[in-house]
Amino acid sequence: MRDGKPNKGETPAKAASAERPAAARRAPAGVRRADAARMPGSSVHASLANEIGLRIVRGDYPPGTILPNEAKWSETFDVSRSAVREAIKMLMAKSLLASRPKIGSWVEPKERWNLLDRDVLAWYATSPDREVFLKTVQEFRHIIEPEATAFAALRRTDEQMAEISQACREMGEATTLQERTRADTRFHLAILRASGNDLLVPLGVLIESAFDHLFAYTTRELDDLQHAQKLHEAIEKNVRLQRPDAARNAVRKLLANTDAVIRSR
Repeated sequence: MRDGKPNKGETPAKAASAERPAAARRAPAGVRRADAARMPGSSVHASLANEIGLRIVRGDYPPGTILPNEAKWSETFDVSRSAVREAIKMLMAKSLLASRPKIGSWVEPKERWNLLDRDVLAWYATSPDREVFLKTVQEFRHIIEPEATAFAALRRTDEQMAEISQACREMGEATTLQERTRADTRFHLAILRASGNDLLVPLGVLIESAFDHLFAYTTRELDDLQHAQKLHEAIEKNVRLQRPDAARNAVRKLLANTDAVIRSR
């Protein structure tokens, strides 16, 4: 790398890697470099987009804020400018940012953010407004899940029912919170798929990360787990017996219980 730019034929990731030891010594104290947060297999620009996106959603950069320029991000995170540009493009695609020549990039109003994007949901779920986020998820569930479950009771196939029943059973048999949360998420997504409404299928996949945070937050003591398990089993039973009204009411009881747990936190 010469003068902060990759050599010909050198990828941005390799260029950043070559510069990393020296740049790391120049990084401001307390700033986490993008490569330090990188998950295995993820790219430099994706890791950088994750870091900047998280800072935006948690309020470090309020709507209307003009973000640092490419040179500043490049220096702060020890990455190439091309990686910064790609990260900014990713955040623009999620509607978190807008950009204009000679002005730079700025944070868009929150109502424009794509909150059904997996990454944005994950950032939102870890923001200081986590309780607000959880209540938002709950409102969404109240709107969608009772009717989706009633449709699932009418339309589910034997294969879909087996998937719902298995997830419910695995919830009860789980020995760790992580196992239980994953089974809980599979249970609700399986019901959305069984509803037979094509629009709910991609929607369910998009909110999967939000459900993970919600269920982890609301799962507490053993008594809570046992009570929640019985509520899920009631849903499973009524879907299996193809009782749409009873299935709808069972979901409403589960949601009311989750609402109460959130309020008590």
